[in-house]
Amino acid sequence: MYNILIVDDEPLICRGLASLLQTSGLNIQNIYTAHNGYEALDYLKMETIDLLITDIQMGAMSGIELMQQAKIIKPWVQVIVISAHETFQYAQLAMRLGARDYLIKPINSEQLLNSVRHVLLHMDRPVQDQAELFSSLREHFRMDQPQPQRTEMLNRMLSEDPSGSTPDMAKLEQQNGISLRGPYFAMIKIRLDLSSSAKGAVIEEKDAKLLQYAVLNIVNELLDKEWDHLSFYSSNLDVSMIIQWDEARYGDSSVDKINQLEMIGRSLHFNVHKFLGFQCVVGISQILKGREFLSELNDQVNKAIVWNREHKDHHVFYYGDFKWETYTEDPTEEELAAQNNLIVERAHEYIHANYAQKGLTLNEVAQKNHVSPNYLSYLFKKNKGINLWEYVIKLRMEESKRLIQNTDLRRYEISERVGYESPEHFSKIFKKYFGMSPSEMKK
Repeated sequence: MYNILIVDDEPLICRGLASLLQTSGLNIQNIYTAHNGYEALDYLKMETIDLLITDIQMGAMSGIELMQQAKIIKPWVQVIVISAHETFQYAQLAMRLGARDYLIKPINSEQLLNSVRHVLLHMDRPVQDQAELFSSLREHFRMDQPQPQRTEMLNRMLSEDPSGSTPDMAKLEQQNGISLRGPYFAMIKIRLDLSSSAKGAVIEEKDAKLLQYAVLNIVNELLDKEWDHLSFYSSNLDVSMIIQWDEARYGDSSVDKINQLEMIGRSLHFNVHKFLGFQCVVGISQILKGREFLSELNDQVNKAIVWNREHKDHHVFYYGDFKWETYTEDPTEEELAAQNNLIVERAHEYIHANYAQKGLTLNEVAQKNHVSPNYLSYLFKKNKGINLWEYVIKLRMEESKRLIQNTDLRRYEISERVGYESPEHFSKIFKKYFGMSPSEMKK
């Protein structure tokens, strides 16, 4: 059973699409509707949403911005975009952010249902039994191993200075399908944790290679469509990715590149764990200009992965989240704890000062602390014992309760004071939180 969120600033369209889906016979459990991006973010943070159907132009927050925020919160959520504008730029950006379809208004009912049906059918369930897993992998993959020479060349580039590329080397790169134009590069590396197998079973070497091959296929499935990348085997059953941008794509400031890399990292971790049943650690580098920095990017992802030793319950690490320049060597546990506590306390202070701000987002809180949303969410939950956004809602609800009990302010005035765009949406959140409506509490 799947949960769907429909977002459009025209209530009539929301009701019409919800009604269409409710009577479609599809395997749908709940349909939520929101009339702007900020309402939609509350649902994404509070509910289990499998599919987001969103309009592009919605006033304060566009559908593109909503997609960006949604992918920060839950990178695996599937998205269908609807728009009144048949604009290639919008469609291209939506697809780059992972939209599964781009439909033009007025919406054709059958077209929408076919699109939703296609998305839901491809939300495959994970294999539960390890024997079944390897049987399934052998059935689906013929193990057409990547070309050894290509793999060797790419790994050599990560350990040497590739700036002095000779004509012969350029020819070899071309022959092996290696195109490193850049000029901007980043790296992501996945390290499988074979010890996380069911009941601690020992994995045979041939099955370990099969898993590495399956990981490589997951990588290509996720990245091939919209990313200019090279993926390949590295040592220790790792799978590495070099991601590159040309000047035009890197110059597009409408998308935060680091957030996108983290979105990819979290999606990769989610899908490896979901489909293969194994944990993995994902390291993400910074973005540097020039292929001569590939070895440095490789060092960064390796260092990022090492931090899993300190955070066993966290699996996606961005190199830039750790203040490497403040340490001459790897920090002690005490130094690391002090740094992390400082990040959480600063976020805590910022939230208390700004929780009533309309449009407050996790991304904004993270930017003020110079860390990624992914790492801040993890640290806040670990330190405070509560999800960061649940804490924001807690502050908003406690303040709204105080205003209801101690003032004569009307619902729309209280809604405005605690950061909600719509009194109706405020009432929904209030009732979910307290089990009664604002008017019932007033009585």
